[in-house]
Amino acid sequence: MKYPVLTEYDQNHLHRIALPLGGIGTGTVSLGGRGDLRDWEIMNRPAKGFTPSIARQIGPSFVLNVKTAGSNPITRICEGPLELSEYEGDMGSFARNHGLPRFSSCSFGSAYPFGQVSLNDPAVPINVTLNAFNPLIPADADASGIPMAVLRYTLKNTSRKPVTATLCGSIPNFVGDDGSGKQQCTRRNRFRKSAQFSTILMDSPDIDPRAAQAGTIALTTLSKSGVSHRLNWNNNAGWGSATHDFWKDLQSDGDLTQPRAAKSRMPMASLAVKTTIPPGKTKQMTFLITWHFPNRYIWSPSGKCSKSEIVGNYYTTKYRDAVDVVRKTLPSLQALEKKTALFVDSLCNSDLPHAVKESALFNVSTLRTQTCFRTPDGHLYGWEGCGDKSGCCHGSCTHVWNYEQATAFLFGNLSMGMRKVEFLHATDKDGCMSFRVNLPLKKKAQGFKHAAADGQMGCIMKIYRDWQLSGDTDTLRKLWPKVKKALSFCWIKGGWDADQDGVMEGCQHNTMDVEYFGPNPQMTGWYLGALRAAEEMASYLNDKGFARKCRALFESGSTKMDKTLFNGEYYEHHIKPPKKKDIAPSLVVGMTGKLGRLDFQLGKGCLVDQLVGQYMAHVC
Repeated sequence: MKYPVLTEYDQNHLHRIALPLGGIGTGTVSLGGRGDLRDWEIMNRPAKGFTPSIARQIGPSFVLNVKTAGSNPITRICEGPLELSEYEGDMGSFARNHGLPRFSSCSFGSAYPFGQVSLNDPAVPINVTLNAFNPLIPADADASGIPMAVLRYTLKNTSRKPVTATLCGSIPNFVGDDGSGKQQCTRRNRFRKSAQFSTILMDSPDIDPRAAQAGTIALTTLSKSGVSHRLNWNNNAGWGSATHDFWKDLQSDGDLTQPRAAKSRMPMASLAVKTTIPPGKTKQMTFLITWHFPNRYIWSPSGKCSKSEIVGNYYTTKYRDAVDVVRKTLPSLQALEKKTALFVDSLCNSDLPHAVKESALFNVSTLRTQTCFRTPDGHLYGWEGCGDKSGCCHGSCTHVWNYEQATAFLFGNLSMGMRKVEFLHATDKDGCMSFRVNLPLKKKAQGFKHAAADGQMGCIMKIYRDWQLSGDTDTLRKLWPKVKKALSFCWIKGGWDADQDGVMEGCQHNTMDVEYFGPNPQMTGWYLGALRAAEEMASYLNDKGFARKCRALFESGSTKMDKTLFNGEYYEHHIKPPKKKDIAPSLVVGMTGKLGRLDFQLGKGCLVDQLVGQYMAHVC
């Protein structure tokens, strides 16, 4: 099928492209702009810049060998040219697979989750197009949560003679190495063949079974004939011998043969498909990369956790290992591909401006990176973001996730699950919602006893939004007592609106990582939105008294905010120094400095987020 393309990049704009291939909560491997596979983040943590390799040089690759009658074989790695900067640095920092012959021309097209790499070279009688994707189907989180990268290569014979072509994929078995540290273990590769596919399963028989890096990887081809394989490369002759031996073997007849005495701590798995292509015709070869790493630990940027703190992964409850992913997905893969294309085409063909379509579609990729994960009970969690090697700021932080809308509109069940965690597990009997939820959920959810004014009010608006989208009134009724508590928490002694005038004035910790003191537009905007959302929910649930109170506070606060904070151009922050005895203990996170000093207050400054609550109100 023809993949949709929203944005195209020429050869001069490929260096910074990395399209993550993987499912929600599974981790990803990224397709680089030149056709390489980089950023192998499949072992329960971020791993930007990590590409597994042997001898710090040869990494995952797909190599094409072409033979025309009467001519010498031509062999190329299926990647475009390297940039000069990729040759710079010490042995560990330059590009993997550098020095290998490659295609002279390359371009990249994308409409996430589809990526398309086009390769051609006047010296090669075959043009190569790589179409890569992972299923992304709105309202089906399981189908969008498969630990898999689909790589479909189309080979077109541009010559006037038949050509014999072999496409060979190779991946080093790096089980135990997540890019930040290695488990000392032996590794093994095993070939499996069925009527539907041929695969090489990569694992380690002696790795600690509870390690985060313990699991399996599989390289699979869906081709029925012409398949050959290697379970290792022969590097016994010293430096560079492994690559040279592999290259010679592939060029000799287009079939792979297993070297006799190959030994390696990181054995290279190679799977090749050989075919004949008539002049002007095309042949298609599909490869799958799948993985299965069950041991996700509780929030830990450093990765240092005790073995008792495994929370696990939802996706690994669906499959036994990486080959089982192939076995269970293959019967529906074509349908999943069509549904994904239907979704992407619908957006690409809309009359929205190109920049809006690109921003909306491409940023959905974050949902499938190591920023997000799902525990075996199906709940979705997220960091505030990710560094190169670790997650940053744990706990599905309520005020940060206030800004995210895609999950609710694409995968409503995941969004509603986040509301269940926030209200049923992270909100205490007094209505204080921990703005970071700890894990494991049943034991530690409220281990972080601090409330964020914008985060807590945003969650009230989000449960209203998610209820509207789902129509799940049963869940709303179940959460409603805690929703009321969370809003009523504003009115406690020393709370955000202790005088109940509809304007927040107390100690307001927020997404700027400080505490605001006194009336300000950002917090009051969220508060007014929460009051309106609560009024609507209370009215529907026939809680008329609470609905009336919310309405009265909304009208009072809305009037007062416009009258006292608006200066004719924008809303100001009126700083109101607190007295320590007037602040509820759970409201002080301590990121502003000493209470008497009141650092980081806005005063008459024009706050960029002053109308974010109004934006959310429009969404609702």
